[in-house]
Amino acid sequence: MRLRKVSKCVLFAFFVTFMNPLQMLAAAPIAVSGKMSQQETITVKGKVKDAADGQLMPGVTITDNQKKVLGVTNGEGAFTITVNKGTEVSFNMLGYVAAKMIFSENQSNVEVKLASSSSELNEVVVTALGIKREANSLGFGATKIGGKEISDAPSNNWSDALKGKVPGLTLTQTGSGPINSTRINLRGDRSLSGNNEALIVVDGVPLITRAASSGVNDAYGAGSSGADKDIPVDFGNGISDINPDDIESITVLKGAAAAALYGSRAQNGAFIITTKSGSKRDKGIGVTVNSNSSFNDVLRWPDYQYEYGQGNLNKNKAGELYYSYSASADGPNTGSTSSAWGPKFDGQSYFQYDPNVEGQGATRTPWVPYKDNIKGFWRTGYTLQNSVALDGGTDVFTARASITHTKNEWIMPNTGFERIVGSLNTSLQLSKKLKLNGKFNYTNKTSDNLPGTGYNGQSIAYFMIFQNPNVDLNWYAPRWKKGQEQLKQIHPYSSFIENPFLIANEMTNSLNSTNLDGNLQGVYTFNDRWELMFRSGINMRVDAREQRRTFDTANFPLGYYKQQDVNFMESNTDALLSYNNEILPKLEFRASIGGNLMNRDEKQINSIARGLLLPGVYKLSNALTSAVAENGIYKRKTHSVFGLMNFSWDKKIYLDITGRNDWSSTLPENNNSYFYPSVSSSYILSEIFKLPEVISFAKLRLSWAQIGSDTEPYRTIKYYGVSAFPGSSEAPSTLQNADLKPEMSRSWETGANISLFKNRINADVNLYLTNTTNQVLSVPLDITTGFSSAFINGGKIRNKGIEVMLSGKPVATTDFTWTSTVTWAKNKNTILELSKDVLASQQVIAQSGAGAASIIATVGGSTGDLWGYGLVRNDKGQVIFDKATGLATRPSDIQKIGNAYADWRGGFQNEFRYKDFTLSVLIDGQYGGIVYSQTHHKMTEQGKLKHTLVGREEGGVIGDGVVQNADGTFSPNTTRVPVNTWYADYYRRANLETNSFDASFLKLREARIEYRLPKSVINRLKVSGITVALYGRDLAMISKFPAFDPETAALNGSTIMPGVEMGQLPSTRTFGLNLRLQL
Repeated sequence: MRLRKVSKCVLFAFFVTFMNPLQMLAAAPIAVSGKMSQQETITVKGKVKDAADGQLMPGVTITDNQKKVLGVTNGEGAFTITVNKGTEVSFNMLGYVAAKMIFSENQSNVEVKLASSSSELNEVVVTALGIKREANSLGFGATKIGGKEISDAPSNNWSDALKGKVPGLTLTQTGSGPINSTRINLRGDRSLSGNNEALIVVDGVPLITRAASSGVNDAYGAGSSGADKDIPVDFGNGISDINPDDIESITVLKGAAAAALYGSRAQNGAFIITTKSGSKRDKGIGVTVNSNSSFNDVLRWPDYQYEYGQGNLNKNKAGELYYSYSASADGPNTGSTSSAWGPKFDGQSYFQYDPNVEGQGATRTPWVPYKDNIKGFWRTGYTLQNSVALDGGTDVFTARASITHTKNEWIMPNTGFERIVGSLNTSLQLSKKLKLNGKFNYTNKTSDNLPGTGYNGQSIAYFMIFQNPNVDLNWYAPRWKKGQEQLKQIHPYSSFIENPFLIANEMTNSLNSTNLDGNLQGVYTFNDRWELMFRSGINMRVDAREQRRTFDTANFPLGYYKQQDVNFMESNTDALLSYNNEILPKLEFRASIGGNLMNRDEKQINSIARGLLLPGVYKLSNALTSAVAENGIYKRKTHSVFGLMNFSWDKKIYLDITGRNDWSSTLPENNNSYFYPSVSSSYILSEIFKLPEVISFAKLRLSWAQIGSDTEPYRTIKYYGVSAFPGSSEAPSTLQNADLKPEMSRSWETGANISLFKNRINADVNLYLTNTTNQVLSVPLDITTGFSSAFINGGKIRNKGIEVMLSGKPVATTDFTWTSTVTWAKNKNTILELSKDVLASQQVIAQSGAGAASIIATVGGSTGDLWGYGLVRNDKGQVIFDKATGLATRPSDIQKIGNAYADWRGGFQNEFRYKDFTLSVLIDGQYGGIVYSQTHHKMTEQGKLKHTLVGREEGGVIGDGVVQNADGTFSPNTTRVPVNTWYADYYRRANLETNSFDASFLKLREARIEYRLPKSVINRLKVSGITVALYGRDLAMISKFPAFDPETAALNGSTIMPGVEMGQLPSTRTFGLNLRLQL
């Protein structure tokens, strides 16, 4: 096996890797025994007043220099706090400038005055290109999420923590294992070409976010060449490699004006992630140890029936249902079917499988169900994550270094991963004018096995569908037949499905992935007006993957071995020259001009042995015939120049103007240059006008922007591919277009922020409208042209919507505080135009395996529209059945069944703090949307679900509907159909209507109860802080979608296809324990 062992970092050997939170808590007093003696505590009492009118201020939060909440002023503005002598104390209130004070002795009559800031606490937001702006200067919507919100209830992917907290955000995951890929979408789909994901930028470095699958075409396992018969394996994408403990903040830029300076890649919005950095310390080095232990199990199961066993309505000479594993005295073999239309479990005995003889037993045995024969395969998974962070510095140099180790054992046996993340963030003030910053992140992720996904025999999901109620899971456990190890697997019944233990242990998908990203940045300040920033960054990913398929499997009877090497590297070099000046009294001006050079290289090599000489030897040299090598190279460059101007009048009115021009290598030379400007403004109404006293703060913002987007490489010139046969080549099936033009989006946005009742209630509302034109489409051609499709420009999509965030503090006393936040968003997507060249005015965006479900674009429709066959109905909506057969009448053509996207999404978060205890709860959900379930079709066809019990005792099912009479009238359907025929036809694969379900849901997304040890204990332990917390994620769900998670999507190659469930693995819930120790 090529998978190399990853050496553990020396820092981890010290104790972190092997310690769980309980061990660490016990060790805490020892670890800090060398600290300085206990500090003296003092008591301070007083009141907080508004500096403008002298009114007392309730709800003011009081914190120390470690951000620990010391107290909150009561209804009369009074407070009492206990603090270490000489500690800086901060008094904070939204809409006011924080007051900072240092107390050196007990005081009982302190008066603190807070001045209005008219700037929402002067919150600093990191925007495009890493430029820091005050929130009230922004003319576009931007949501800021603090690092604590990301790390409070951790999962294997930090992006899970954004659910329900960012209005307008939709996260879709593949449901395919412990490191499943995530599709991040803001404000709906803008493009028909499939590129609708937001840009992720970490400290100025754009990340790889494409789903890193095995490259197989569809969830049925058609294979990249049509011969592999393999299924997708989700190796994750770069999103999950970010360590949440390293995140300082995330700024979500949703509008085109917000992200325009990042160029075409930010057409769909951007997530600007700022990681933690070092800080000046008077003494020593700060140490933070964070440890998480979490456990996860299956949240939802299919509604299996255990009343009837294997069979297909087989009857004996007496006309009764019976079972026989193979031919016996009871009758012919009935065990060759995977369906459960057999006899009822009613105390009888039949000739069945005997594991001792690995075949039919010599005597009859009781006919009983094994109710744990699917659930028993899965286990309780766990994740151990431990990190150490060191930070400190002086006036000249600061640094922060961290290392995090994660070990995951997933719920499926022999699956999981191990990950090490190291980060270094440094800052050096070389002189009064020159400052250097360096940020680096290293990730190594390894796995001996990641599960396959999709509807295929190599996936455990397939076993969950085809396993029968009368088959004991333990019969599979030996895996191999005695004396035929590595040659013949055990099948406890005749119908062929892969042994689940064989899939887990002998059909493995291993990964060794290394990711490196970082940048070096220099800032030279010429004087108080001129500044030059230069930055160069890189994002590099190297994957070594192996897929092994043992002998005696359905698709690979002689085995299979595949090596896949994937290399990705993107470099970005930026320069930005900035000027600022007060050009008139009260009129501040800032201008910047800069450029960017982006180079991206992708390489992939697949080496495949289709058949092996010796079983269990996974080497290319063991290929039965010559190993086949396939490779792909993708390169692109973008050169850019950009500029921006900012005007501020008396910090009341702001105006921003930006412009950017890109030159892209993926477009033809005559069309590869495209320019896009933006204009945005904001007005602090509470400063401009005298508003009612109830309004503490009010701001209006407006923006307009145009943003362009290029296309994928090699769509503009004709080329030949390399054939697998020596000396030959392959002609492309798609006709390239030498006149392709860039996509263009034009966006309008308006919004407002308002705070009421001395900032106890806050609202943020956005309205937006975006039109995207010049879509790059692949359209079908007449086969006589020699091509099956061609690339063209065409189509226009409109997205319009509203986003709302409401927050408030209903209760604020010295000991108890309740804060609440509500998010809500709705997007309406409409396809206004398609090119006249598109056949039948339709554009197929994506298809599930076997073409059962298709996402099709039509004029007047929406992206995400699911099309397929449905039911035929009369004018009254009644289902029409065939009078002769009793089966539902089949339509002649496909129809729109629904849309994959929700009508609206929302979240409701509450935090309750009582003294040193904090309880936080997040509920989120969505309304509308549908999901097609391939799994539901197959389980219903085979009689595995409880709803298929209807009609068994009655001798069949009478469809609820009508039949059409000769005169055109309708009368009730009265024809009874055998259950196996009825369910197989009514819920057939192609019937999207009967196999699609409402995707609405309500989830208990997060819950966390935290206890921070009081100062009296902390001082005795001689540490800065200890926090212990219990948390849970995805703890409960209410949904009409059966068995699985309605947020899931199918993985087709490297594309995440929303609205389709095909062999989804079980969704999980998580319970965890967290310990944070600060020295």
